[in-house]
Amino acid sequence: MIRALLVLLAALCAAPVAAVECNDITYDGSRYTVCEVDASNEQLRLFLRDERGTVYGSFSSIDAALESEGKKLAFATNAGMYHADRSPVGLYIEDQQQQMRLIPNAGPGNFGLLPNGVFCIRKGRADVYESLKFRDSGINCTHATQSGPMLVIDGELHPRFLVDSTSFYIRNGVGTSADGKRVVFAISRNAVTFHQFGRLFRDHLKLPSALYFDGNISRLHAPSVGRSDNGFMMGPVVGVVTDK
Repeated sequence: MIRALLVLLAALCAAPVAAVECNDITYDGSRYTVCEVDASNEQLRLFLRDERGTVYGSFSSIDAALESEGKKLAFATNAGMYHADRSPVGLYIEDQQQQMRLIPNAGPGNFGLLPNGVFCIRKGRADVYESLKFRDSGINCTHATQSGPMLVIDGELHPRFLVDSTSFYIRNGVGTSADGKRVVFAISRNAVTFHQFGRLFRDHLKLPSALYFDGNISRLHAPSVGRSDNGFMMGPVVGVVTDK
């Protein structure tokens, strides 16, 4: 009996730790799927086009490309707004190659609702920065995508968010800890306002910085909770890559 227990304990200790921890939660009356990544240990990166310059557009296309390397997507979600041809609206860097410049000025739509921000991935960490602070910081990102608006800025909600807003949409975004190790992606499972979504990151997830990615087109690839959304082709995608 003791030997059997020891064997079971050894097997449990040897079990691999999940690269991404995803959970369905309810907060303040709304439902979300929340996925947490340790950026100091996991391979977090952006995807837009394959080697031929063709936009991936879907989680399955990215997974197929990774398969030839013996790798797979453990998690992925759309990562910022894009034009009709799937090109990024704002700053986009992939594998240290800048494909689109930073857009610092206000403009139409959610992207131009300043302050907006940049999600920056570097070795051992990932951070959300307000766009102008990022521009002036001189920080070099391995991967980066600009989107907007910011949801949480230094622990405060975006100043334009209204408690009594009537703008309800499915929304997804990302928040980061001050040390850049804890990265939390969230997508709402029912329509929410910006104020509700920002409070999720600030008050429930306790993150000082968070960035909105997009609305109704938002999709999630999270095999650990049995979910991989299909739909219209996407532009930039952020994902965690693991060995197959």
